[in-house]
Amino acid sequence: MSETGNGADPRTSPIPPASRASGPTADPTGAPPAGPTPGPAPTPPAGPSRRAVLAAGAAGAGAAALPGTASAAPRPMAPNPPAPHPAAAPVPQRAAPAPTPPPTLAPYASYWFPDSLPQGTPGPGIVWRSLAAWTPEADPDLPHNTATVPLAPRFTPVPANRTARAGQARIASLVSFGPTALNPSQGSATADYYALTHWAYLDELVFWGGSSGEGIVLAPNAPVVDAAHRNGVPVLGNVFLPPVAYGGDLQWTRDLVRRDSAGRFPLAEKLVEVARTYGFDGWFVNAETDGGDSALATRMREFLHALRAAGAPHGLRITWYDAMNSTGGVGWQGALNALNQEFFEDRSGRVADSVFVDFRWTARTLADSAALAERLGRSRHELWAAVDTESRGWDADVPWDAIVPRDRDHVVSLGFYRPEWTLGHLADRSPGAFHRADDLFWTGASLDPARPAPEPPSGWRAPATAVADRSTVSALPFGCSFNTGHGLRWYEGGAVTSDAPWNHLGLQDRLPGRRWAVDTAADTPGERPSVTLDFADAWRGGSSLLVAGTLTAPTTVGLHATRLPLTRTAVAELVHSGGVSVEFGVATREAAAPGEPVPYTWLAAPSRNAAPGWHTSRFPLATLAGKTAYALAVRITGRGTSAVSWRLGALTVRDTAPGRPPAPPTHLKLAASARRGREAELRLRWDRAAGPVRHYELHRLLPDGTRRFLAGTCGTALHLPSVTRAGRERAAAFELRAVDEAYAVSAPARLALRW
Repeated sequence: MSETGNGADPRTSPIPPASRASGPTADPTGAPPAGPTPGPAPTPPAGPSRRAVLAAGAAGAGAAALPGTASAAPRPMAPNPPAPHPAAAPVPQRAAPAPTPPPTLAPYASYWFPDSLPQGTPGPGIVWRSLAAWTPEADPDLPHNTATVPLAPRFTPVPANRTARAGQARIASLVSFGPTALNPSQGSATADYYALTHWAYLDELVFWGGSSGEGIVLAPNAPVVDAAHRNGVPVLGNVFLPPVAYGGDLQWTRDLVRRDSAGRFPLAEKLVEVARTYGFDGWFVNAETDGGDSALATRMREFLHALRAAGAPHGLRITWYDAMNSTGGVGWQGALNALNQEFFEDRSGRVADSVFVDFRWTARTLADSAALAERLGRSRHELWAAVDTESRGWDADVPWDAIVPRDRDHVVSLGFYRPEWTLGHLADRSPGAFHRADDLFWTGASLDPARPAPEPPSGWRAPATAVADRSTVSALPFGCSFNTGHGLRWYEGGAVTSDAPWNHLGLQDRLPGRRWAVDTAADTPGERPSVTLDFADAWRGGSSLLVAGTLTAPTTVGLHATRLPLTRTAVAELVHSGGVSVEFGVATREAAAPGEPVPYTWLAAPSRNAAPGWHTSRFPLATLAGKTAYALAVRITGRGTSAVSWRLGALTVRDTAPGRPPAPPTHLKLAASARRGREAELRLRWDRAAGPVRHYELHRLLPDGTRRFLAGTCGTALHLPSVTRAGRERAAAFELRAVDEAYAVSAPARLALRW
């Protein structure tokens, strides 16, 4: 699965250019990358000891010097990040290594080699680590990389249109959120980030990456896992054994599947320990290093069995990529067939939970693969047919009827490779431009899953038109401030409390799954307004829902599919701005059939408020007590034909019976610091607050009395890249608060940093 499209054809370039990391192959010719003559690779000659390599890498672990302001914090690179030091062959020792910047305290997502390390010296900012040597106790970044949000259960509402199917094809995505090395653990100070929000259509997310010059076993960073889990989507780490043409060394495969003296597979147990410790859901195993034999293939299959046995008690899953086959060689099949089926199901039972079928598939090979899966007693939808969206996105030429036909049952499931194209192809990479493109990718040209646009014969088949959406909104309290996990500023109560751009997916809300179901009243044609996630103003977080345009009829905007039990003391609240009449819709039963209207009960806000600014409308739900809310919506009515610009800043549904506010976090402390003149870089730690916590927010109290938002996280550790002394203050004062699902905040835990 090595990348093409970087200006060098892997069929003719045995050494990849230094500007590109390895990734999956979507070679239209179907030819595998050419490299040295296949055969067992010799063990690399001895180089520096592991301790020496780790020490050399640690000196560059924070590639940038301490930034002068928060906005200069380490940031993710653009999609298709460069591999700073790909190693297609043993790398000679440098006579005079280039000086490295001073180390910082910045934590980064973890990556390893199975055991053996490359020859030579790692590039700037890269740390070569052995997975075999990893222990949680010796991992200094572990508190920053641990996901804390549990995987939420999901349900499937009646689909929004007649072509979306429930219980058939599913969707997996392989996404590169940043580089392998120097991928920030907890977001960074930029809004230029792939802030995925269409979780409703995903069943599995693979944290894609890895290269032979950095590391080939990747653990997902915590913000990605926390956001995915909040929406019920499992996240897999990546084991990428690269092709020889991209620096792959068969010794790494042998290291991975090595048995110990007791016959166990120590790295299978280590992978399970990593997943459990970091809080993610399993592994995507991609063995593309050629030169093996049938004995190595047998050992790989036994390794997968051991990985499954160790992970099954903890609910961990395995996806196998269609590369290595039963001969031990790499021959991408584009199918499930006799050469690779033993990595999916063998005589002793299940091996992998699913197989990512290589891009070389055809309609015939997918149909045959589906039939074989069923003969093996498995579901055809446990096969992901690879769809390459890295280079052309929605212009990709895909024979959709081979995967998700309209006129019969789906053949297999969909596997998107690099859908972050929706950000990567843009000239304008602002958050608003990205979400407009991402909505188009997932929903289609109509931008309304309830009213799909007619599909041209060779056009894009948007996921929302084929796959039923899912939701996790099934318990009170529920809150959504339409925060996407990145923004140009940070808002609280409608006021800006930080003017720095930011990203942190763990702070993302559970957003409406259907983007956007809009009805302008059947008996009056009406003019459809635009409905977007907007970043120019917000009530809380970085964004709000904006409805803009001319309204000639009342306009309904569908929000969340839910399963909320309503009580006599339940209440809904909307925070909104714009001079229109507002009603809140609650559906106490589902649509009668796919594509049929949702039967809302409408509750009117007390009165229209024409004054500028944010207003809160409260809707008691006592009349619906004992029922279940199946869907939520808003309906707005403008004044005549005047254009409107109406924002929804927050929606909460909660029980108002007396309850406790969130408990504050405890034992807030300074875990590490680095001082440089009037600046300090900090690591903070604390103990979890008692009771339910959505996330934590850290503020700084400035000498003039203002509170500035610094960062948030779902975990119990934060890194602050730069705190600058304000004037002659004697100490920088910090406050940390716990935030619950309805955005109630706790009393603060306080910390002072003396200058």
